Amino acid sequence: MQTETIWNDIYATGPQTSSGKPGLALSQFAGPLRPGSALELGCARGDDAVWLARQGWRVTAVDVSSVALGIAARNAEAAGVSDRIRFEARDLALSCPEGRFDLVTASFLHSPGDWPRGEVLARAAEGVTPGGHILIVEHASRAPWSWSPEDTRFPTAEDTLASMQLSPEAWTHRCLCPVARTATGPDGQSATVTDNVLFLQRLR
Repeated sequence: MQTETIWNDIYATGPQTSSGKPGLALSQFAGPLRPGSALELGCARGDDAVWLARQGWRVTAVDVSSVALGIAARNAEAAGVSDRIRFEARDLALSCPEGRFDLVTASFLHSPGDWPRGEVLARAAEGVTPGGHILIVEHASRAPWSWSPEDTRFPTAEDTLASMQLSPEAWTHRCLCPVARTATGPDGQSATVTDNVLFLQRLR
């Protein structure tokens, strides 16, 4: 099954509105930054893209799912920030948006199957301007309601950084750590899970 079809099915049966809240890591790390141009990889229903636009960022928001992009566009319009967000349908395994960005963000950018995640993140990092940042938030443990197998091995932040093969002379690590949080499942259940946060700044 194609990646687009998988995610279209997921979003077609899920909520059709935005929560109106950004990811905690995004608000914590991007909140203090001076707004500029931002690229979001895997924008889903548009929560983070809408929040960034409200902070004054010019956002390019990408997702492989046309269903997700439709929901995100409606949420951006309802929030009054459509003029600050450009939505793109794109399979990131094949290509990444061109241009330079002051911030690249990828929150829970995972996909089933043999998906070249490290390569995708590395290509996106190439578009970060000197002095700009990339923020990656990823699953580091399995929630009880997850569709991933129980024996799934999740990467450490160091594993993900290594997979990107970034030049150590060109980047500084502002945060490279696991973070625990309380997650809410699709039926309202809750569990403590661990995420990895990678917040890197490009030096040159």
